[in-house]
Amino acid sequence: MKLLVTGGLGFIGSNFILNTLSKHPEFEITNIDAELFGSNQKNLDPLKKNSNYKFVKGNITNKILMEKLIQNSDVVINFAAESFVDRSILDANPFLVSNIRGTYTILDIIKNQKKKLIHISTDEVFGSLENQNADENFKLNPSNPYAATKAAAELIINSYNTTFDTDCIITRCTNNYGPMQFPEKLIPKTIILASQKKKIPVYGNGKNIRDWLFVTDHCEAILNILDNGKSKQSYNISADNYIDNITIVEKILSKMGFTSELIEFVDDRPGHDLRYGLDSSKIRNELNWSHSVDFDAGLEKTIDWYMKNNEWWKEMSSDIFRSTPWKN
Repeated sequence: MKLLVTGGLGFIGSNFILNTLSKHPEFEITNIDAELFGSNQKNLDPLKKNSNYKFVKGNITNKILMEKLIQNSDVVINFAAESFVDRSILDANPFLVSNIRGTYTILDIIKNQKKKLIHISTDEVFGSLENQNADENFKLNPSNPYAATKAAAELIINSYNTTFDTDCIITRCTNNYGPMQFPEKLIPKTIILASQKKKIPVYGNGKNIRDWLFVTDHCEAILNILDNGKSKQSYNISADNYIDNITIVEKILSKMGFTSELIEFVDDRPGHDLRYGLDSSKIRNELNWSHSVDFDAGLEKTIDWYMKNNEWWKEMSSDIFRSTPWKN
């Protein structure tokens, strides 16, 4: 099978490529990535000599380039996205370009070439949910610019499925964590700052709740959907690990031998959703998928990876550790 992976130098995309080629060494994967914020060539260093892996630097909004790449592929798996809420509050334009215009470009090509698309979305399209979990038919209700662009992409995909009979599947995942996650996100940010004995900023009172999914479990779910998913369907992917942010930080500090004295509560970000939640019974029942990595075990693996790979994150700009990036 020939896969075109977009955004494959990012956290989830690179883990997916490594995981897929380890399970299916016969697959051929082309990775297109614009090498913008969050991309890292080192993520895929193990594949430098793999003849079944090819990297192309380019943007998914480049229609001429994408037409050539999609023509030579069986399936497009679209990870490419601007994905950090904080930066979308500071400047939404890159999110509009990548998440909406980029998705449209892919759709318009697969419509004509009759190819398959698996589009990676997020639980954030449903907005904040207090005591319920959203199933695949739940109303889209995004609260921030990032989530709004992801919801818009879903709507465009659904419209193409209906109008042009395209072969598209949407997946939505909860918060991923694991090796190679860009240091701006909560878990790697906490690990890195703690290792330097620096203050760890926590928004508001730290009671915002997320469900945490180890990245390889997410990759396995996507592979399952690639093999068994039904066209024009959407699948929620979650692990039922609902934990608030302050508990996450305290767990990391405890595992690393530090106390909560490193925690520093800072002003909450605008429109900060209290809780996200997905009902993933569809993929569990229909495709027989289940997550396999226990949260604490996954957290220990993640901490261990960052401690053994400090050269990976030391090259990142210290600007990502600003506590309130929307403030000038």
